[in-house]
Amino acid sequence: MLINSSPITLPDSFNASSAEKKWVRTYAGTAALRDHQNPLRKTTIHPKKEKDQAMKSLIKLKTTTLLVIPLVLACFALLPRAQAAEQPALLPAPPPDGGYAGFNTAEGFQALLNVNTATGVFNSAFGAKALQADTTGAHNTALGGQALLHNNGSYNTAVGENALVFNTSGSFNMALGQGALANNLGGSSSTAMGFQALNKNIDGFENEAVGFQALFSNTHGTHNTAIGTTAMLQNTTGSGNVAVGDEALRDNQTFFDNTAVGQDALVNCTSNANIALGFGAGANITTGGLNIDIGNEGNPGEHNTIRIGRDIHHTTFIAGISGATVPGGVAVIVDANGHLGTMTSSARFKDEIKPMDKASEAILALKPVTFHYKKELDPDGIPQFGLVAEEVEKVDPDLVARDAKGKVYTVRYEAVNAM
Repeated sequence: MLINSSPITLPDSFNASSAEKKWVRTYAGTAALRDHQNPLRKTTIHPKKEKDQAMKSLIKLKTTTLLVIPLVLACFALLPRAQAAEQPALLPAPPPDGGYAGFNTAEGFQALLNVNTATGVFNSAFGAKALQADTTGAHNTALGGQALLHNNGSYNTAVGENALVFNTSGSFNMALGQGALANNLGGSSSTAMGFQALNKNIDGFENEAVGFQALFSNTHGTHNTAIGTTAMLQNTTGSGNVAVGDEALRDNQTFFDNTAVGQDALVNCTSNANIALGFGAGANITTGGLNIDIGNEGNPGEHNTIRIGRDIHHTTFIAGISGATVPGGVAVIVDANGHLGTMTSSARFKDEIKPMDKASEAILALKPVTFHYKKELDPDGIPQFGLVAEEVEKVDPDLVARDAKGKVYTVRYEAVNAM
């Protein structure tokens, strides 16, 4: 602005007394500061007009301030009410971990929601709806979504989604794995470890299942032990069974007292009281019972039979026989199939008994010899005495025994002695 030589007073500004004209710049706000960067933009103001304008601005500022302050205060006063109207009421903050009444601990959506802390004590629930319905059950541990969801039993441990989910009154159970013991209602003292192990169990008790779907279909069976993938998969009500190995006793449903150790042992068994040891042992047994198969697949429908080894075995050593004197007894013989047994002389087991007469004269045609077994059979070359089976066959074919291929194998010395 242009200032004359006459002295003037500017409010809250400065005094000027000079014969010379001077440029004085006045700025207001950010925009004004921007204009300051351009020296060509100047404003010439008469001193009196400037004074009047300054006074008006001051009055306007004071008036505006008086109006704005109450308005701002009113907004702050209304703000909490507006926020309360927009947001729903919040539930009280839960106690810190381990701080629930009855020494209970819960973490997760609706975990231990309904517990009665007077009786339901020492429970731990971690996961959405874990132990949600529990009211009086105590000393339970649930880790996983819906683990022990409907429980009211006690001393249960469930780890995994839906583990023991439908358990209501069963106690002393341990379920480890998704869906382990999921349908258990009142069964107690069972252990299930593995995906859907003992999944359908309802009230069967004292069962142990370890492995993927071990004892999966068991509903009412008791005292079973299944270790291995799908071991005793189909068992429903069978009891007292032991299955160790993948698919051991897989198809057993209602039968009891079977023992299968080894992969696929007794895999097709649908009978009672069988014992199988080894890979595929007793795998061919279906309806037969009371069998023992060790390293042998057995035969369908077979009963009361012991089978040890397969036809690939050609040498057997059994301790405790050699050197053990037995004062009485009978000789044990074996047929071409490896079937062991004894010969009987009782009339109770004979038909068409008649005198031998001249048939015994055949013995006179037999020619006893001395010999040594070949080196691969008897490295020591011990002297032997006996008959040659092929020569005996020429005299009487009924006096020789044949091998599995039908070839002459040995002399029936017990028959020769009878002559």
